[in-house]
Amino acid sequence: MFYGFLIYMQEQIFDFTGLKCPLPVLKARRALKSIDIGQTITVMADDLAAPIDFKHFCETAGHQLEHQSNQNGLFTFIIRKLSS
Repeated sequence: MFYGFLIYMQEQIFDFTGLKCPLPVLKARRALKSIDIGQTITVMADDLAAPIDFKHFCETAGHQLEHQSNQNGLFTFIIRKLSS
C-alpha cells in the first residue's frame, strides 16, 4: 500500500531561437518570475552570445546555471531559480 504523495512538476521549456542579445536573457528573466524558488526552466537559444549572457545573468541575478550544452549551434540552458 502506498501512503506517499506524488508530485508531478511540469517541465517548462522556452525556445528563444532566432532572437538576438539581449532578448533571450530578458525573456528568460520574465519566465523565471512565473515559477517558484527551487524550480527550473529550460531555455534554448541560438545567439552566439547566449553562453556568456546566461552565465553572467545567473551570476548577477542569483540563479544557478545547472546545465549548458551546445549541439550544432543550438544552446540549451537549465536554470534553477534561487532568488525572487
